[in-house]
Amino acid sequence: MNRELFDQAKIAAAELCVRANLKPGDIMVVGCSSSEITGGVIGHNSSLEAAEAVFKGIYEALTDSGVYLAAQCCEHLNRAIIIEREAVPNREIVNVVPQPKAGGSFATTAYKTFKNPVALEEIKADAGLDIGGTLIGMHLKRVAVPVRLSVDHIGSAILLAARTRPKYIGGERAVYDDKL
Repeated sequence: MNRELFDQAKIAAAELCVRANLKPGDIMVVGCSSSEITGGVIGHNSSLEAAEAVFKGIYEALTDSGVYLAAQCCEHLNRAIIIEREAVPNREIVNVVPQPKAGGSFATTAYKTFKNPVALEEIKADAGLDIGGTLIGMHLKRVAVPVRLSVDHIGSAILLAARTRPKYIGGERAVYDDKL
C-alpha cells in the first residue's frame, strides 16, 4: 500500500504543478490527514507510515519542479506551517516542533526531512492539496480556484486541489491576462 500512496501523491503533486503553472520558487501548501488516508477519522488514527509515503511522493514531485512544500500542521498547532527556511526569508518564525499527535504525522515528517525547517503561523501559497478534509484555504493566496486532478483520492482520503490567480479588478471594461 505504501507504494500506491507514494504514486498517488506524486502524480497529484506533479499534475497540480502543471495545471497551476507553478514556477521554481513558488509554494504548494499540503494539508494531510494520515487518519483519513488509512480509512480512519481525521485526528484519531494518525499513521506515520502513511504520512511518510505520501510526503515522499509529493516532495519528490515538487523537488523536481523547484516548488517549495509547505506542510500544514493539524488544529492542535493552529494549522501552523512547516517549510524550508530558504523559501521564506525574513518571515517571522514560531517555535514549535510537530509530533504525530500534535501537529500531525505529515508535518512531523516534513520537519524531520527538510534541511532547515521552520514553522510559521501562516503563509500565502500559490497552490494546494487538501488530503482528507484538512481545510488548507486559510493558507492560499486570493483567489483560490478549484482544480480537478486525475487522482481524486489518496488511499481512502478525498483529495481536493486548488491553484490561485490574481484578483480581477477594474470592472466590466477591464482587460485581463488569462495566462496568470
